[in-house]
Amino acid sequence: MLGLTMDKLVVIAVIAMFLLGPKRLPIAAQWLGQAVRSLKRFADTAKDRAREELGDSIDDIEWTKLDPRQYDPRRIIRDALTETQTGSDPRREIEN
Repeated sequence: MLGLTMDKLVVIAVIAMFLLGPKRLPIAAQWLGQAVRSLKRFADTAKDRAREELGDSIDDIEWTKLDPRQYDPRRIIRDALTETQTGSDPRREIEN
């Protein structure tokens, strides 16, 4: 859930109580609830539309392979450097 733990949610709620006060807090909570419901409706509509346009083949897609968070630039560079070190060095071939 976006990295939010119960402790963080409690801290956010306490800060909101102090910033908004007792009069505006219920209005803000109502607005937040409506916003979350609206976002959920939007996500459901987008998912239904994608399923409608792509058909049932959307279930066959491996979404974890498309997640950009899985790519670590440090690992990619390390692998590339290791690959060139274990391979033949083009400079040595020119010298010989």
